[in-house]
Amino acid sequence: MSALLAVDAGVRTGLALLDRDGRLLWCRSHNLGTTTRLKKAAARVLFELPHLQFLVVEGGGQTAGIWEHAAAKRNLPCMIIQAERWREQFLLPRQRASGQKAKAAACALVSIILRREGWSSPTVPGHDAAEAALIGLWAAVQLGWRAMPALK
Repeated sequence: MSALLAVDAGVRTGLALLDRDGRLLWCRSHNLGTTTRLKKAAARVLFELPHLQFLVVEGGGQTAGIWEHAAAKRNLPCMIIQAERWREQFLLPRQRASGQKAKAAACALVSIILRREGWSSPTVPGHDAAEAALIGLWAAVQLGWRAMPALK
């Protein structure tokens, strides 16, 4: 099974794993506390996903570089993007007016998309996990793994 891992990079990290059809398998978030813990976690996560075919990371600086380095050690293709790149595909301009509004809109949108696609969870994903899920959906569309999900 081929898979794509989407990461909302930071010490508070959002992760989402999608299958080759661009369907979300899981999403979660972790507060790792330090970049030292993030380095260990990134290497471990990529090692524990042997069927991983692609990594997409939203962010910059040291935290995105940690994921990029871990991917390079595994010879895994990695794309680094900024939030604006995927947000313009999913969120209205008024929802992108601030980071706080964008995060709230991402949570609401992920709930709608996941419900439509038959994925159930007892809780709504937090903003880090929700953004990772949208990053993953965006990347799956870019890679031709799936069509853009219905947003209305």
